[in-house]
Amino acid sequence: MIHIENEHIKISVKRHGAELSSIIDKRTGEELLWQGNPSYWKRQSPVLFPIVGSVWKNQYIYNGNTYQMSQHGFARDMDFTLIENNDNFISFELRADEATKKLYPADFVLEISYELKGKKVIVGWKVTNNGEEVMHFQIGAHPAFNYKNFDPNADVQAYFDLLPLDTNYRLSTITEGGCIGPDITKVIYKEHCIIPITKETFNNDALILEDSQVMSVELKDAKKNPYLKLEFDAPVLGLWSPAKDSYAPFVCIEPWFGRCDRVGYEGEFKDRDWTMHLDKKNSFSTFYSIEVL
Repeated sequence: MIHIENEHIKISVKRHGAELSSIIDKRTGEELLWQGNPSYWKRQSPVLFPIVGSVWKNQYIYNGNTYQMSQHGFARDMDFTLIENNDNFISFELRADEATKKLYPADFVLEISYELKGKKVIVGWKVTNNGEEVMHFQIGAHPAFNYKNFDPNADVQAYFDLLPLDTNYRLSTITEGGCIGPDITKVIYKEHCIIPITKETFNNDALILEDSQVMSVELKDAKKNPYLKLEFDAPVLGLWSPAKDSYAPFVCIEPWFGRCDRVGYEGEFKDRDWTMHLDKKNSFSTFYSIEVL
């Protein structure tokens, strides 16, 4: 475990999966990140690569060859190499090898970094194609945040506050085999862009908002006091908690450059919805931020 801190926040990161494992608000000493109790969900903030979500029947076709891949890819379950560590910055690297190429043939380098700027954690991703052919991939975040004053009997546990402002969102939901169905649900929220989190919110698994409908999410407590904010430029956003008709003590806010397959999809990996493409010897870089409010 590696720790960095400034006057506002302290974070911890594991080499395994380059996974963020703690965000402490130094004003209060409060832990804001879910701590991975396996009775609900054993993970905390896995990096999703080289897929986001599930491929249909856990297999996919890449340049005509069929490979097996479990949900969210393999990066979250691999040990990364620490490449930089100073007072307010950590970075890790994962390189393709014989083991990864049995699952995914691309010759990639994946770099994950964490930087502290004031009350923000800046999470950086860099994907490099070291191969001689175009590389196809997806990447996403899956951080889980504790509710403030968790109440398993509450009518409303917390709220999402979405930007840009809207009252009409188009939602996709998972229907079979971890994949989405053909229907898009239009949801109109009475109060601006505020989504209440109730016991029924995640009864159909994750809420998926595509087409860059949302670029920022504030997480508010039951009294609508904001305590966390995520900002990102990802085209897809997932909102999720594992419990149905009840509450788990946390909720995930997930910026994605990718998404699970559609039910029944058996085409090429490169043609999957929201797949990214990299020419040989090129890189893709982006970041998202977690701000303690």
